[in-house]
Amino acid sequence: DSQPGEVTLKMKNDMQETPARPDDEQIDLLAVARKLWAERKLIVRWCAMAALAGLVIGFSIPKEYTTETVLAPETSSGKGSLGGLSSLASLAGINMGNMTDADAINPDVYPEIVESLPFVTELFPVVVETRNGKLRTDLYDYLLDHQRAPWWSAVLSAPFKALGWVAERLRGDAETEGPVDPFRLTPDQSRVAENLAKRVVVVIDKKTSLVTLSVTMQDPLISATLADTVMRNLQNYVTDYRTNKARLDLAFTQQLFDEAQQKYYHAQQRYARYMDANQNVVRRSVRTEQERLQNEVTLAYNVYNQMAQQLQLAKAKVQESTPVYAVVQPATVPLRAAKPSKMLILAGFIFLGGVLASGWILGVRDFVRNFNEKSPQEE
Repeated sequence: DSQPGEVTLKMKNDMQETPARPDDEQIDLLAVARKLWAERKLIVRWCAMAALAGLVIGFSIPKEYTTETVLAPETSSGKGSLGGLSSLASLAGINMGNMTDADAINPDVYPEIVESLPFVTELFPVVVETRNGKLRTDLYDYLLDHQRAPWWSAVLSAPFKALGWVAERLRGDAETEGPVDPFRLTPDQSRVAENLAKRVVVVIDKKTSLVTLSVTMQDPLISATLADTVMRNLQNYVTDYRTNKARLDLAFTQQLFDEAQQKYYHAQQRYARYMDANQNVVRRSVRTEQERLQNEVTLAYNVYNQMAQQLQLAKAKVQESTPVYAVVQPATVPLRAAKPSKMLILAGFIFLGGVLASGWILGVRDFVRNFNEKSPQEE
């Protein structure tokens, strides 16, 4: 039997003789750098080939132009929005009441409005023209038949287009384009609507409430034309929403005013005819009927006068409910393409080529070489 001291000494000797595990080994960065530097010509060749591929891809992607417009929408101040009209109404003895409350659309909803299907389909008939003047058509036809695409996109989509063409011929029920119905779109109309919704972007600045509307198209003039159209359509949409209740109130007030006016005129005519027929009559019954008709005229006039005041206030309410937009940045034809960024594509491909070359030198090449050497031995 060994003594405790000898056991302890033996354990220490075993620990000193145990070799370091591979996990504890650290990567020698200097050795890696020397290995890559020795193969620098190979890395340069790979980067050159990647740069060539990047140039081919960069010049194959069609140019796209972006037009931006900036709006400053009117903010609703809630009660008291009629300003001086409330004071004038109080002098006339009329209580504005709930007429000072304004129904408004929060600017945060603008992106959803622009991307909505009814809003997008309203842009289909917009007439657009290319900058060189060679094409003038509606927006729907331009997005459907006059869009340029990279060569690889045409190659990859060719089999699917051929299958679709054959399927239509076999069915014999090729669809014909008709009026745009947002409730029931054709496949082509649905694709154009999705494409157009992606090309129109609305961004809201939370701090300043500025609305930035950008439109991206393959032609600069079409991009600017569509940006201006979308801006006006958005303004009209919000205006219609803001003034909808006020216009309904105006129409109802106008109807009541017309009825009150007819009753007043009718009461006047009855009173005048009765007085003409009983000019020199002094009977008590005649005077009583005269007083009654005169009271009807007075009552009808009071209602008529009150409805006239309400009608004027309703017209003022429509005007006050109409939002005002300050166009901070109008739509202008862009001079430079926003996409694609050829320098960014080139730099990305060169970096990718360098990474792939480094990976090949540091590990993949040795793995392939060892695999090829082991294969004949196994056979």
